[in-house]
Amino acid sequence: MNGKLKIRQISEATGLSISTVSRVLAGKSNTSEKAKSLIMSYAKSQGILSNIYGGRLLLNNLTVFAPPRAFDIRTDVFYHKVIQGVVQALQHREVRVRYCGLEENNSDASLFLEKMTDPLTEAAIIIGIDDPHIHTLAADLKKPCVLINCYDKSMQLDSVSPDHQAIGEFSANYLIKQGHRKILTLISLRRTTMELRLNGIKTAYASNNIEFLEPLNLVTTSGFSTSESEQAIGQYFSQTAPEDYPTAILAGGEFMSTGAINALKAIGMSVPADISVMSMDGFSINAIHGIELTSVQVPCSELGEEAINRLQQRILRPESLYSTQLLQGTLAIKESVKPASAYKTTPSVATASHRLYD
Repeated sequence: MNGKLKIRQISEATGLSISTVSRVLAGKSNTSEKAKSLIMSYAKSQGILSNIYGGRLLLNNLTVFAPPRAFDIRTDVFYHKVIQGVVQALQHREVRVRYCGLEENNSDASLFLEKMTDPLTEAAIIIGIDDPHIHTLAADLKKPCVLINCYDKSMQLDSVSPDHQAIGEFSANYLIKQGHRKILTLISLRRTTMELRLNGIKTAYASNNIEFLEPLNLVTTSGFSTSESEQAIGQYFSQTAPEDYPTAILAGGEFMSTGAINALKAIGMSVPADISVMSMDGFSINAIHGIELTSVQVPCSELGEEAINRLQQRILRPESLYSTQLLQGTLAIKESVKPASAYKTTPSVATASHRLYD
């Protein structure tokens, strides 16, 4: 067939009507599983499906698993945008999407199995679930499945993720190139992905011959919220001598950056006049207290789109090796970071009244 999609020849070879063959290859739902299996098996044997990754999705029902907060933009903008990327990728395809909330760790395995063994779940996308038991169950069930922003230690599933280690290293290197040597990293290590970020930051320090001292260079939180970050940064500055103050804060996300800026404002420090703040996990460009945030914009909707592409490839080539696709971030230079040379003296608590409202 010379790799071309010849519906008439498939019809003749399988004994099925041209209209049935056409519906199956178009991903339509009104065909029997027997007909679908027969047509797909023959098409694969003739090598005629290699070029249709983007045109058709060869399934009709998909289940998306994610932490419950991911389904509300008010609680998790990042994952909500990832899910929107999945929806956008399916916009012109006849695919029904169902959703199921699972905790990141100690997930409800019974609920997962119930949803995965449902005949309406032909394939799955798992977003932000770290529970290795869930990953193992997904692999054992042998249904097409792609992870998004997860770390599959068993290497039994396809995965799409931001390149967390590279993003951490790039972000720290950007500040270092701006002359900053006293950089405070504000990060939550509740997930392996964030540990990779921290590894990248430490790599940047080492490559620039800068010692990473955890008491001075690292503040960790249990979560990614604005309030917890504000409290952690406030406590850090209350316990740190002014001569050891950082010239820049590298935050693990926009909510954490907001918390850091709130804490600095509360003690009379202005961004970027007294200290720079950068986010290494940006997903919007909203101003914080009127300050546009320099950040590495991580891919959101692109993760969802690439996961659908990877799912298609898995359906077409079920025996192929599993792979992890890492997506790079994009630097957005705004006004919250100044060169270290701009700080002639150690940042100090402002006493002038106008600074309190800057």
